[in-house]
Amino acid sequence: QVQLVESGGGLVQPGGSLRLACEASGSIFRINVMGWYRQAPGKERELVAAIFSGGSTNYANSVKGRFTISRVINMMYLQMNSLKPEDTAVYYCNAAGYGTTSWGQGTLVTVSS
Repeated sequence: QVQLVESGGGLVQPGGSLRLACEASGSIFRINVMGWYRQAPGKERELVAAIFSGGSTNYANSVKGRFTISRVINMMYLQMNSLKPEDTAVYYCNAAGYGTTSWGQGTLVTVSS
């Protein structure tokens, strides 16, 4: 089992930056891929960015060039720059591997003036 805890959400003005963090504990050796998902009110949860154990990354088109995902051992980060109101959502950390998936509790990001 892998446990995930997110931090770093909050209120930011449009154009601002935030850095989300996700701490993984437990059987982290089983993790093949980690990712950030988000869910806005009334919308389905969507993949924002993913990072694989070899270091390769994927990004949603809507965040390319603005967000950067990174991972160091049991910590995963999402650096979010040039934030827009449409980035407002609950952001969830995800870890997958060996047929299992784990989710964090989510952290709210609100982009508003």
